[in-house]
Amino acid sequence: MYQLGELAQLVQGDLSGRAPRKSLEEIEITGAASLEEAGPTEITFAAEPKMAELVRTTRAACVVVSRDFPEPDYDKPLIRVAHVRLAWAQILELFAPAVEVPLGVHETAVVSEDAVLGKDVSVQAHAFVGARSRLGDGVVIFPGVYIGEDVTIGDDTWIYPHAVILDRVIIGKRCIIHSGAVLGADGFGYVTTSSGHRKVQHIGTVVIEDDVEIGANSAVDRATTGVTLVGKGTKIDNLVQLGHNVHIGPECLIVALSGVAGSAKVEKRVILAGQSGVAGHLRVGEGTTVASRGLVAKDTPPGSFVSGFPARPHAEHMRMLAAQHRLPSLLKDFDRLRRQVSQLEEEKEEILALLRDMEKELERLRKEGAE
Repeated sequence: MYQLGELAQLVQGDLSGRAPRKSLEEIEITGAASLEEAGPTEITFAAEPKMAELVRTTRAACVVVSRDFPEPDYDKPLIRVAHVRLAWAQILELFAPAVEVPLGVHETAVVSEDAVLGKDVSVQAHAFVGARSRLGDGVVIFPGVYIGEDVTIGDDTWIYPHAVILDRVIIGKRCIIHSGAVLGADGFGYVTTSSGHRKVQHIGTVVIEDDVEIGANSAVDRATTGVTLVGKGTKIDNLVQLGHNVHIGPECLIVALSGVAGSAKVEKRVILAGQSGVAGHLRVGEGTTVASRGLVAKDTPPGSFVSGFPARPHAEHMRMLAAQHRLPSLLKDFDRLRRQVSQLEEEKEEILALLRDMEKELERLRKEGAE
């Protein structure tokens, strides 16, 4: 439980309302919830000024809003902040349930004798840690995790149940690897011959830099040779596929069901929205955004905003979509014009026939005059 004054100080916000400031600061907050679901002792947030009517009707004790949020004509306390979503994230951290992490190695876990474990490590039930692997201080390995041989995991990284970290993978500090993720499986590489598909051995590795988060059931494939790289601070959603030798720059956001094909280079702060893709061996320039379901089929310059299949500049794609929406009426217009042209063709033939008859008549009259 926290008082409003404490929360306002935490998010560096200005607390306002129609009660004395001391009374406002002492209002007790027991939790956090959405505008629609918050109760009278909970705090909520409104991301945009257009949500003013929802703020008016919410049952929440207080609402976190932007500094330019409209002045209210009601009594509900507000905390005005410079960055609403950042403030909300800070508040949610306070109310997040505590996770109990038992230190040490569970009796059912298997840890190789020559593995090296740092201080305050937690290796939980039925986990496996292979030969010569190194776990840094504060690493948490949840039940059922597989850690292969010669793996390195940096300090304070958490790996959730049933994730698989295969041989020689390197993971940095403060990373989060969610359930079902697989790091270091072979990339998709074959040589097709007359007798079938011959597998290409992948002898490289995967490097995950510091502060990376990888979502549930995502896969980062081992390089053929060299490294598949995920840069510092990048966040990867669930069900994402990164192919062999892919390089993802720092601070990227890769949303669910997206895929990056082998040897593609995704530079710093790129956003790949849901179900988007990058074809192999391409470069996606720094700061590019690929809209949902977009397919990058050629290199994009830095700062691009592309969409469509294949992806093209977003404004151009929007014009194409607008044109598609006009197709039914355009087809009607085309059909009407086609009928008009057909009618004009018929009228033209009638006129031509009449002209031919007139020419014949003139020719007859000339002959009669000559006689």
